[in-house]
Amino acid sequence: MTLIKELDYGTPIRISEQMVTLTIDGASISVPAGTSVMAAAMKAGTAIPKLCATDSLEPFGSCRMCLVEIEGRRGTPASCTTLVEPGMVVKTQSDNLHKLRKGVMELYISDHPLDCLTCSANGDCELQDMAGVVGLRDVRYGKDVANHFETTSPLALLKDETNPYFTYDPAKCIVCNRCVRACEEVQGTFALTIEGRGFDSRVSAGGVSFLESDCVSCGACVQACPTATLMENTVIAKGQPEHSAVTTCAYCGVGCSFKAEMQGNEVIRMVPYKDGKANEGHSCVKGRFAWGYATHTDRITKPMIRAKITDEWREVSWEEAIGHAASEFKRIQKTYGKDAVGAITSSRCTNEEVFLVQKLVRAAFGNNNVDTCARVCHSPTGYGLSKTFGTSAGTQDFKSVAKADVVLVIGANPTDGHPVFASRLKKRLRAGAKLIVADPRRIDLVKSPHIKAEHHLALLPGTNVALLDSLAHVVVTEGLVNEAFVRERCDLQDFEVWARFVAEDRNSPEAMEAFTGVPADEVRKAARLFAKGGNAAIYYGLGVTEHSQGSTTVMAMANLAMATGNIGRDGVGVNPLRGQNNVQGSCDMGSFPHEFSGYRHVSDDSTREMFQSMWGVELSNEQGFRIPNMLDEAVDGGFKGIYIQGEDIAQSDPNTVHVTSGLEAMECVVVQDLFLCETAKYAHVFLPGSSFLEKDGTFTNAERRISRVRKVMEPKSGKAEWQITIDLAKALGYEMNYTHPSEIMDEIAALTPTFKNVSYAKLEEKGSIQWPCNDKAPEGTPIMHVDRFVRGLGKFMITDYVPTEERTGPRFPLLLTTGRILSQYNVGAQTRRTENNVWHNEDVLEIHPFDAEQRGIKSGDLVSLASRAGDIALRAEVSERMQPGVVYTTFHHAKTGANVITTDNSDWATNCPEYKVTAVEVRRTNHYSDWQEKNNREEIDLKKIAPHVLAAE
Repeated sequence: MTLIKELDYGTPIRISEQMVTLTIDGASISVPAGTSVMAAAMKAGTAIPKLCATDSLEPFGSCRMCLVEIEGRRGTPASCTTLVEPGMVVKTQSDNLHKLRKGVMELYISDHPLDCLTCSANGDCELQDMAGVVGLRDVRYGKDVANHFETTSPLALLKDETNPYFTYDPAKCIVCNRCVRACEEVQGTFALTIEGRGFDSRVSAGGVSFLESDCVSCGACVQACPTATLMENTVIAKGQPEHSAVTTCAYCGVGCSFKAEMQGNEVIRMVPYKDGKANEGHSCVKGRFAWGYATHTDRITKPMIRAKITDEWREVSWEEAIGHAASEFKRIQKTYGKDAVGAITSSRCTNEEVFLVQKLVRAAFGNNNVDTCARVCHSPTGYGLSKTFGTSAGTQDFKSVAKADVVLVIGANPTDGHPVFASRLKKRLRAGAKLIVADPRRIDLVKSPHIKAEHHLALLPGTNVALLDSLAHVVVTEGLVNEAFVRERCDLQDFEVWARFVAEDRNSPEAMEAFTGVPADEVRKAARLFAKGGNAAIYYGLGVTEHSQGSTTVMAMANLAMATGNIGRDGVGVNPLRGQNNVQGSCDMGSFPHEFSGYRHVSDDSTREMFQSMWGVELSNEQGFRIPNMLDEAVDGGFKGIYIQGEDIAQSDPNTVHVTSGLEAMECVVVQDLFLCETAKYAHVFLPGSSFLEKDGTFTNAERRISRVRKVMEPKSGKAEWQITIDLAKALGYEMNYTHPSEIMDEIAALTPTFKNVSYAKLEEKGSIQWPCNDKAPEGTPIMHVDRFVRGLGKFMITDYVPTEERTGPRFPLLLTTGRILSQYNVGAQTRRTENNVWHNEDVLEIHPFDAEQRGIKSGDLVSLASRAGDIALRAEVSERMQPGVVYTTFHHAKTGANVITTDNSDWATNCPEYKVTAVEVRRTNHYSDWQEKNNREEIDLKKIAPHVLAAE
């Protein structure tokens, strides 16, 4: 294995139907119009020397290394900023060019330390490479004068080591501007600038340290830097990697591709992969840097069992652990019945691993009691989009946003939850697209450097349907419906019923203002912009789905998209921003109690017979238990055993007290995870899982993109997760025979129509595939519903606004909504075991100054947050991001217990919990809650591991 090196064309590759033919160094070449001379030369196989140029950034022309000679043109223009022209004759090499380039390089080196042998970039330094290319052998300048790199010099510049992941060494800066431009063009944060003038010019993070600055640690500047000025701390400490493999990030639903660059079996750095279609060479702080959890000392690598949750854990062999789990499940089913056990699959595991767990439940347990974390996040997406469009997934690929003219972001905070997609979106907004934000909180997209939302519809939590119905009311009553699209593509009868419904006065912006709190005039302007502004796209997140009307909201968005004709082409669509890396995949794989893979109901005889034929066992036709059903049944005494693959329901699911009561009532809880998570406190068997670096398989991201996950180190437990499930099934009496995850994918393809043509061989060939990938779409499907909807004609659904049962009142006068923050992820099991804690080491409560003043609360105060379900204490942060009457917190830290507060209210169709609307009161306090004190004690009492006693020799 060697390091994967990607070609750098120096400037972006342009796409054009018009071709231009020119001659470079005597050879004729044809390239698309708009291509730079530098990129054309690289396509011809000639690398022109460069320092300020890279193909992820627009040409800049500052380094003067890429000079060329063009016949008939005076001087030596920079090849990066010079576009090709028909008949152009270019020379990239001559004595004059050699002299000029060597002179420029000599000037660069005159204020640069000559410590190449001990430099962290040695072997991976473009400055070093270019010095060799131009044949620099001596430097005449800079001797015996003050410079920036010698520590004794009065001009010496100190390193900035404040960022936990990379170091900034200004003494090595050549002021190429690549980092500044990457921060602007790729990331869109504008945190860096050039400070000083002339000889004293250097990159600056706004005059403060990197840690204090607006830098979001995405790594774009580090990736762009051609020297050791910005360098990963892991490379500084351990040296350059020597081999690499392409894999897929295990954080959010964007599904970024990375090169895991290694020394032996140790990761040195994760580098975003340019050919990754989801991220195209960009990354965020989590994927780029926060992978250290995989080797954290908290990892449990040995199987463990115990009789009672108050007992110490005891390390055992794999055989004993799996045998014990299987015998307990058998005992429970014999005693309490077939339906007394079930499983929960993980959205952090691969498609192959998830598929096997649901197969185990159906074939070995003999029931359909399987569910997934999508139940508590995007199950309304599946329901709503399947009803209206005919399939349970988003409509576009991510790059589609580059052709949007209007973007509606509702119930999502992309800069924190899906930052790489947010960078794409911000780039489009800077280019002129208009933005509508519908969110109770003033998220960063409302106003950030060089972007500003045209409309911020700051609705009250729980009123999404009211807002969308009022937007649709304007579209219908003001004659803004795309009638041609509706007549050709949609069920006309359904449309007419829906149009009459939304046209009613009760759905007008004026009537709905009483519920949403959004001024009617603002709603009308936003509706007109969405309907008349060109290509209009909708992007949404958990702020849509995690409501009592989550499914209704998804259908309301689909109605709006169909009514305005914004489906079936680039730049439009209805697009869920999935929260976890394989939420889409876990749904696709049949992790729901009512559906096999491919979203086909268990009661369908022909589908069930197909699975029975391949699996060789009779399958149940009755829908199984959802997660809430399992917990309710457990409390009532009828559900006694559960196999939990990589989900921490004791922290992530609502009404924590009820969840833990259900777990405590069970007789066999098997947890398969990396760490002793909150759920593991209530477990009797612990099976150590594998991090993404130890996995072989696939993830499916929010755009339906199936990407390979490649193992770069052996599982620390000695057993891959798919093998664990196979062994457990065998111990239960059901044989599964696979020797590699590729064989599991072959079975998935054979049983799942949308995956029919998916294989590891095809993934190796194409890099990634978006389903459906079958005989109708052999190369995959970037955009859904192009000529027709999957269901045939689009179906408009009636979306009556029904206020949530969760109401404010004298005892609980405020509304709590929850969300994420950039540096942390989900329940924090991964990110809390990294240096990301530097930015967010505790959950805080954001509260508007008006509400804070009424309660005598200042930032930093410990406050009690109480609801009908329970109470916790956390620090307050007074913030004008919030509107009066609404407070906000995250749920990343287990010690906080944010879900102690949330209630059992859920979506009417899918039981997705209503995390986003909880009536609360906030008061100053001087102590933590009873639950928090109890949890702190249990953190010790329920996680004890017995000392490992070695046998006497």
